[in-house]
Formats: sequence, C-alpha cells, structure tokens
Amino acid sequence: MFTERFLRHKRGAALSAAERARLESGISEVRTYQPRRLVARAGETLTESTLLIDGFMCRYLDDRAGLRQLVAIHVPGDFLDLHAYPLQTLDHDVATITGATAAIIPHSELDIIADAMPELTRKLWFSTLLDAAIHRAWLFRLGRLDAIARVAHFVCETNARLMSAGLSEGRRFALGLTQSDLAEVCGLTTVHVNRVVRQLREEGLCIFRSSLVEILDLERLTIRGQFNPAYLYIEDQAELLPSFTRRK
Repeated sequence: MFTERFLRHKRGAALSAAERARLESGISEVRTYQPRRLVARAGETLTESTLLIDGFMCRYLDDRAGLRQLVAIHVPGDFLDLHAYPLQTLDHDVATITGATAAIIPHSELDIIADAMPELTRKLWFSTLLDAAIHRAWLFRLGRLDAIARVAHFVCETNARLMSAGLSEGRRFALGLTQSDLAEVCGLTTVHVNRVVRQLREEGLCIFRSSLVEILDLERLTIRGQFNPAYLYIEDQAELLPSFTRRK
C-alpha cells in the first residue's frame, strides 16, 4: 500500500481503512526519481500532488548568487506539495536528495475527494497544517539557536518524524544528507557544520556515519537542541522525549 506511512496511527488524524483505500485509488502513477533531481520548479502550474513513498526530498529557495536554503526536508509518508492543490503553483523548487519513489495524485481526484469525503479532506488539510507547524519550528531553530543546537534540534526532529513513519527505532536512522545539505538546512557553512558534527561526536551526543545517524544520548541531545516534539502532533510523545523532560 503506497499510502501506509501517510498519517499513520500515531498521528492525531489517522486515516480509516476506507479513507486510505480511497486515497490509494486516486493514485494515477508511481514515479521513481534519481538523487539530486529537480522535481518541480517555482512558478510552474501544477495539476497533481506528490506523496513520498521512499527516500528523501526537499523544498528550497535560491539567493541571487545561486546559493540554496533548504526550507523543508520530506521523509516517506509526507505529501510534498499538497498545498499546490489550492495554490496551483509553488513559490519554491522541489528536488530529490536521495533516490526517491513517489505516488502521484491528480488534483482532479482531490476535487472528487473534497466533494464526497469531507472527513478525509479535513485530514489532508491537517497534513498541510502540520507542514506549517514544522516551518515555524525551523524559523525558531534558525533565529534563536546556536550552531550546535540547530543541528541537535534537526536530528531530534528527523528522528521523531521517522519514528512516526516507522523508519527509526529511536536511536538510529538512515538520513542520506551530506554535510553540505545539513549546512543548507541549518543556515551554516559546510566548514562550520563539520566542526559541529565533530563536537557532537566528542560530547557523546550523536554520530554521523555516512548516511547513518546514531543518537548516543537522547536526553542530552534533546536539551542541547531545545527540542519539544509537540509541534509534530504525534499522539504518543513519550517515545520521543526522555522521561525527565516529559515530567516538566
């Protein structure tokens, strides 16, 4: 089932079997993308939305010098561009980071769902609001945290999102981002990220090994990144936070 990771049972707006079946029936095709490929360009008219099945994708903006700022990382189970359904165009580019597989749902199918299944429509709306909540957390991270805390917060967030999708056991997960990607997520230089990654390892917080991230001390990493998963709207947050943090 292509939609099995979308709003899984640990999210407050879990889909019923009938709703998931209807969403599945609306898929027109499944596409496979190579790593580092442009999927949608800002300003293009879109007639379909993309549900990520496997791999990592991103949304980003370029400055005048052509330098990229990542404004979202998407994990399996995310609708990348559901907001393009009412907007019709995007104000940013969408690209793959790793190789990726995605299900395509035409906007004409979303029209039918909106007319016939208001509860499913509400849950799709929930998905776009969840994206907005994550964007606000990214603004906080870039605006208020130092370099080490930015990376720590991003690691904790990604771990929580992958746990919700069934792709992290809580301490180790595949990420597939380079240090250059991490710099573009956290608003840092690649050289600075290299120093931060080394310091996180030396402090016994987490280790980056190629495409694998291992969290060594979730309690201290959570504190260092000032991470609170409330904005992810995951029902059982007890799995995501150390016990001392939950008591506060």
